[in-house]
Amino acid sequence: MSDISSSAPRKRGRPTADEREERRDQILDAAVALFVSSGYGEATVDEIAAASRVTKRTIYTYFGDKAEVFTAAIERFRSRALADLETEAETLQDLAARVVFVLHSDDAVGLHRLMIGESAQFPNLAQRFYDSGPQGYIALLEQHLSHRGNAPEAATESEALFGLLLGEPHRRRLLGLAPAPTREEARDYAVRITTLLGHSETAPEMT
Repeated sequence: MSDISSSAPRKRGRPTADEREERRDQILDAAVALFVSSGYGEATVDEIAAASRVTKRTIYTYFGDKAEVFTAAIERFRSRALADLETEAETLQDLAARVVFVLHSDDAVGLHRLMIGESAQFPNLAQRFYDSGPQGYIALLEQHLSHRGNAPEAATESEALFGLLLGEPHRRRLLGLAPAPTREEARDYAVRITTLLGHSETAPEMT
């Protein structure tokens, strides 16, 4: 029996917003898989187009060049991870636990390893990775600390907190010496770090 769906004609006309978003995700999913498996330098726009089943023109229309695809993937990762975050509603320990859980995950660690390996050859890309990734989390921590009344010290403290939330556990993750933490393990670690810095608030469990 033939596959009816594969022989059905594609719809013509301008795609809807949902269709555009679905296609965008399709391209980014394929690109991340290629970047991690082949390396950023080796992966080509042609390969990304073939893997995501779109044309090169579609990729250029949606993103621009390959560097824009990579940056968009990093930004999407961060926005999805913290999509339902309400800065004023969550406690600092809630936010810290999310950061630990997200950045110690397999996906985040894979992208981090990739960028470390490619940074010497692509320094501009490394800067964009930092701006879209780590710097974004630091800014979020700074915003939260400012809301707590620590505005003068928030910039310095947010960088220190971010560094501690990664710490040696993240180094072990990069080296493949430890598995990704569970949500409970991420919260336990975040509570220890925030308490060390003098933020010993009690917070509800993450959902």
